[in-house]
Amino acid sequence: MERLHTTVELASVTKHYSHGVTALDNVTIGFHHGTFTAVMGPSGSGKSTLLQCAAGLDKPTSGHVVVDGRDLTRLSERKLTLLRRDRIGFVFQSFNLLPSLTAAQNVALPLRLAGRLPDPELVEQSLASVGLADRAAHRPAELSGGQQQRVAIARALVTRPAVLFGDEPTGALDTNTSRDVLRLLRSLVDKQAQTVVMVTHDPAAAAYADRVLFLADGRVCGELADPTPEAVASRMLTLEESC
Repeated sequence: MERLHTTVELASVTKHYSHGVTALDNVTIGFHHGTFTAVMGPSGSGKSTLLQCAAGLDKPTSGHVVVDGRDLTRLSERKLTLLRRDRIGFVFQSFNLLPSLTAAQNVALPLRLAGRLPDPELVEQSLASVGLADRAAHRPAELSGGQQQRVAIARALVTRPAVLFGDEPTGALDTNTSRDVLRLLRSLVDKQAQTVVMVTHDPAAAAYADRVLFLADGRVCGELADPTPEAVASRMLTLEESC
């Protein structure tokens, strides 16, 4: 049996905030290469903090975060910035596209910010991978909400990151459009072995993942493999009791 490579690993990660809140409490978890994990839990459970620490956007108070073989907690700010830029993709609920730029220019932006001359073929491939090869010259106002989120995903993928993090990436979309974006994420995992970690509150969205990781009060409270919307919703109802 092939040994699964761990793309992201959190080891005994704790995050305290100055106002006395413990957002993460000794969390140890791994995310394997080419898998899709949904992270769920009640409000204030630490979902977004887990994502931010895993992506190097926030520093844990203690513990270690390893991405693509690099321990983020041991990197200088400059090296951490370079790693985030080159090896970590992030998609938010808001699309964060620049309205004056075309879809292709928005996708190329991370390369330009890195001081690299964008390869038109690479930009085209990124747009094609999200089904928008024919929308390269369109500006955000000329695109639907779902298409804008697809551009945001293409932008996150243009550096060919080791992991793509999504913080409620379908939260601003209607049900049908959300389904399209989730199918896209599922396809990226199945066809391109992209590692995806997504925070969501929606059991139907979580069911697109290979597994669901449950958090409560900053702690891991179990996981569910091959999830269905019904199984996820049922686990959420009893989550705080079982943790």
